[in-house]
Amino acid sequence: MASRGVSETAKLKANVESQLNRLIAQLQDLEELRDDIDEDEYDSTKKDTLEQMKEFDQTLSRLMAGDMTLVSELGSMQLAMQAAISQAFKTPEVIKLFAKKDQGSLRARMEEIQRSMKLGKMSKDVAVEQTVEILGALKKLGEPLTPEEDRFLEAHKTASMQDFEKANTNIGSAAKANIMSNAAAQVKSAQR
Repeated sequence: MASRGVSETAKLKANVESQLNRLIAQLQDLEELRDDIDEDEYDSTKKDTLEQMKEFDQTLSRLMAGDMTLVSELGSMQLAMQAAISQAFKTPEVIKLFAKKDQGSLRARMEEIQRSMKLGKMSKDVAVEQTVEILGALKKLGEPLTPEEDRFLEAHKTASMQDFEKANTNIGSAAKANIMSNAAAQVKSAQR
């Protein structure tokens, strides 16, 4: 009996997730090796990785335009890609958890960040940056924030995070065009 696309959809989703995880791991490895490589090599490799993410994002757009059964599945992955491209999220782990819609792990990571900062294992600036990324991801996923978390996010979010928050999670054709336009503009400005 025919699968009516169910197994094909599952395989496509697995392949898309695999590609997304590979690109995120590549970014994560690059960040971990930053001190071991020279600045030009770091910049070049990061630019190449972001270009691969941009191409992957374009592929996701084409998939979403042609197969409506995958729109909701691919929508969150596309938003994660756009967040990475636009630099709203700089932490590969946050991008990965956001793409998987893993709110529990995002909250657990935020607690780890607070502990690391208190123990002096992480600077306050890095802790604030990563906490803002996580709160932005949680908010975008529809997770309710406490009033304290909301105030913290408003006080510390960057311009790229504000643009990302404005992106519509219901990726219609007009919204998709707007997001793609914003992401493309941000990629171009980052390359300058």
